[in-house]
Amino acid sequence: MTDSSFVLADALVARLRQAGVTEVVVAPGSRHAPLAMALWAAAQAGAFRLHTRIDERTAGFLALGLTKSGARAAVLTTSGTAVANLHPAVLEAVHAGVGLVVVSADRPARLRGTGANQTTDQVGLFGGFVATHDVSSVEELASVPAPWDDVVHLNLQLDTPLVPDAPRATVPAQKHRDMRRSGAFGPGLSRRDPLPRGPRTVVVAGDDAGPPARQLAEAAGWPLFAEPTSGARTGANALRTYRLLLATELGERIERVVVFGRPTLSRPVTRLLERADVEVLVVPGRGVWPVRPPGSTPIEGPVWGGDQPDDADWLAAWQAADRDLGRRVDRLLADEPALTPYDVAGATHAALPAGGLLVVGASSPIRDLDIMVRPPAVGTRRKVIANRGLAGIDGTISTAIGAALGRPDGTRNLALMGDLTFLHDQTALVLGPDEPRPDLTIVVPNDDGGAIFSMLEQGAPAHAASFERLFGTPHGHDLGALCAAARIPHLRVTSRPELDQALASPNGGIEVVEAVVDRQGRRELDLRIRALATESATESATESTERGA
Repeated sequence: MTDSSFVLADALVARLRQAGVTEVVVAPGSRHAPLAMALWAAAQAGAFRLHTRIDERTAGFLALGLTKSGARAAVLTTSGTAVANLHPAVLEAVHAGVGLVVVSADRPARLRGTGANQTTDQVGLFGGFVATHDVSSVEELASVPAPWDDVVHLNLQLDTPLVPDAPRATVPAQKHRDMRRSGAFGPGLSRRDPLPRGPRTVVVAGDDAGPPARQLAEAAGWPLFAEPTSGARTGANALRTYRLLLATELGERIERVVVFGRPTLSRPVTRLLERADVEVLVVPGRGVWPVRPPGSTPIEGPVWGGDQPDDADWLAAWQAADRDLGRRVDRLLADEPALTPYDVAGATHAALPAGGLLVVGASSPIRDLDIMVRPPAVGTRRKVIANRGLAGIDGTISTAIGAALGRPDGTRNLALMGDLTFLHDQTALVLGPDEPRPDLTIVVPNDDGGAIFSMLEQGAPAHAASFERLFGTPHGHDLGALCAAARIPHLRVTSRPELDQALASPNGGIEVVEAVVDRQGRRELDLRIRALATESATESATESTERGA
């Protein structure tokens, strides 16, 4: 028997509160009216904080950002294509191991397959990764297994009437248990496996690796290759230029790798993990497909088995090479006549204070950041996050807004994303007058197109005839006019001093700093930076030979 829509709506409110949901994102519609009105009444009573968005894709990524920064969020849509528009955010959550709660409204089962308006098969809409709980009664809703650590899809069958005769009364909110997360939200590291001394070892910390990667590297005295969003890129063992150094003789000498998190930024790291002469130990991570290179060995809770750190010369060689190469990169960029994307990434991170949040877009910005960020001291608690589950450019503004709203006690919120990423999610800036708005500075290096492709195979001179139309994709849009339409403050800068000044003086609320950079010379600049690693290694080898002589 199908319970009335209003009974199901009240049960949903109770179930979400029981699961620790504190944030609810709603997109407008008709079929989900009983649910939306019940959640509104609960929000009025203080049980949830309510957010509304007109675009379901934006709503999904807003909920994702809220959850990634420590809150617990649910997103609600009506039926039909509205649910399908959540698919990108759901896929990102699934692959990143983020517990997102998805609630969709549906017709009663008797109307399925009859041609009823806005009716499709919503059961299993997100594929084999997410089980749909098709709910028509309070008992079925209560039977959904807890805890909701993974993505949960609740598809509620709602029959008419959909709107009550009188407005819903608000009731005082009851306290619920705090589900905010202080660390990894997924498989814990339990068994302690001592690692023996011997092989020349490095630690790779991918997205969401967390402090254990740094702790192991420091205990064993091993170099740490930590991506910006790893949560491990702090301390003396973390190297800034590891991606470039992997192409040198030091990289060739590696014999063992311990992997934490989800490394996704670097082809040199991927090639390292695929080498037949390198032992690869992988700490199981979050997500539906955790990192598992062919031939690798899973290991839980690895600890250093020695009383003293491993070969001190091994770490010292990497640290010396990293310092030298970092200085060379800085000198090269300082001599550039115009603002570069590397400058923008470096300046943005430099503006992030201790206790701050930085959300980084996919493609070039996060890789530029990887090259430019000097690892800060341990304990400064700079949180850097990105959607690296599937590394798409969609929903990045929404994720940043959600992450900033979900971290109310931070010192400052920044976001760094390319112009195509910004344009892809421009509806995220369409906020109603009653919507919560964080203090968030969005920095956009605008090169009028897709710079990352110029650095890949399709950017080679042989493909110049087709490159701009297929990959460069220049758009010519006026970002200032777009921001003006959304009533978002906008500042356009063309030099490093202007950028530094803009970042030093946030105005509060959501604002956009557009940094104009050149895309035409990006491939050549990237090649020059890569060549610095070879030059540095050659000069170091020459100096060692001369000292020995």
